[in-house]
Amino acid sequence: MQTILYTLAVSFALAGLLGFLLGVFKKVFKVAVDPKVDEVRAALPGANCGACGYPGCDGLAAAIASGEAPANACTVGGAAVAREVARIMGVSASAETQVAVLLCQGTLDRAPLKASYNGVRTCRAAKLSVNGTKLCDYGCIGFGDCEVACPFDAIHVREDGIPHVDYAKCTGCGLCVAACPQRILTRAPVARTGAITLCSNRNPRKAQVIKDCKVGCIKCGKCEKVCPKQCIKLVDGIPVVDYAVCDSCGECVRSCPTKALALVESIVKAP
Repeated sequence: MQTILYTLAVSFALAGLLGFLLGVFKKVFKVAVDPKVDEVRAALPGANCGACGYPGCDGLAAAIASGEAPANACTVGGAAVAREVARIMGVSASAETQVAVLLCQGTLDRAPLKASYNGVRTCRAAKLSVNGTKLCDYGCIGFGDCEVACPFDAIHVREDGIPHVDYAKCTGCGLCVAACPQRILTRAPVARTGAITLCSNRNPRKAQVIKDCKVGCIKCGKCEKVCPKQCIKLVDGIPVVDYAVCDSCGECVRSCPTKALALVESIVKAP
């Protein structure tokens, strides 16, 4: 009995000593935490999607508070969050609310398949193995890597074979853009107006483009010729618009023989 009591006494004594030492060490080695970390964290949306490149909102908050990341680093939060974080940090920051846009109209009825594909059903696997499943090597493969990557359930591949963005849910995080091996998803500001090319086929051969897709850009240059502002130019076979000049007149859209151009505001709808 005495042995048991002695053991208990020694155990309690050691526990008390260790607790005291831990308390001392905690005070001696205490790392001061910037109170702005908690303020910034509270301002962030809490999606923890990782689109900012940091391990969740906690990691981004610490990076912003330390000056490692800018106040507008959270793409999901958009302009409202950027303004609030900038206010907390005492800096200026600008950010546009952005959403994802698919630069391809190659639905199954417009862009024929090469053949029946029996491999791993991911866009990346199909790209690596057979350079895509459609005759157009630049078009959407349609296996939904973007859909899998989206943490907001904002993009889905429909029966027509291409993904469609739900702009009421899209946050513009860019994860779908990064997941696409064809690089045909991009981010555009919700407030943008002007023409956009919904084709990524850079093949200079008009006949091949027409064979590959009914709505592909055939490099005719009509859009460039009819633009009254001269703000659209063919770059590497794709019409590129200078949005600082474009007034969204729509002349290039109406002149396009394959309807490969559209006005951004007709596609992107603000939630």
